[in-house]
This record gives sequence, C-alpha cells and structure tokens, in this order.
Amino acid sequence: MLLTLLQQDASQGQGGLGGIFWIFYIGLMLAMVYFMIIKPSKKQKKAQEDLRKSMEPGDSIMTTGGFYGTILDIAEDGTVIVEFGNNKNCRIPMHPNAIAEVEKAGSAVVKEDAASDKTEEKKEEVKLGKAKK
Repeated sequence: MLLTLLQQDASQGQGGLGGIFWIFYIGLMLAMVYFMIIKPSKKQKKAQEDLRKSMEPGDSIMTTGGFYGTILDIAEDGTVIVEFGNNKNCRIPMHPNAIAEVEKAGSAVVKEDAASDKTEEKKEEVKLGKAKK
C-alpha cells in the first residue's frame, strides 16, 4: 500500500513528499494505538497477575460482585476457597479472576497503629503549643 502511494506520487511528479507524509501519518497512528490501548492493557494484566500471585490464606478479599470474604485455601488447580460473612459454613470455591481486591492479613492493624501514632503526635504538638503560650 505504501509503495503504491510512493510510486503514484513519483509518477505524478510531486517529488515523493506526499508519500513521506502518509508514511509518517500511519506511523503516528500506530504509535497512538500502542500507547493508548495496548500498553495500558498490558499494565492492567500484569497488576491482576501480581494480585493473584500475592494471595494467601487468611487474606481478606472483595469479589468482582462486591462480596467481602476471607481466603481459606488455594487449591493446586488455582481454585480459591473463600469464606463469606460471619457464618462459618458459607465456603465457596471461586476462580481467581473473580477477585477484585486483596487486603493482606494483619495490614489493617498496622494502619490503625500508624493512625493512632499520628493522633498521639498531634496531641503532643498541641500540648507543646499551649505550653509555649
């Protein structure tokens, strides 16, 4: 296709400038498709794969349907056994692709400790501020 454009331009006496423009234009369009569609898709697939690899029993999850649960076991074939709600009898095997978010076991406690430390620091700053006045 590009060669025929170059040959037509050369035969018409335009000097090939129109053919070079079209080659540049098509290259620019291909680059835009790559950076706007293909690259973000690859990045999302990699993030989803990392999420699946990081799952361990005891982690809290949210499914793509919006249900919250806890991972009990991960089978060799990749099936994930999830326990939902307070009822300990509600255990459902799921495909790992149905898991949207994973929160590591014990990570919520760390965040609470960090939040309480910041609150204590603010209280100390307020006390120091009052003592200076």
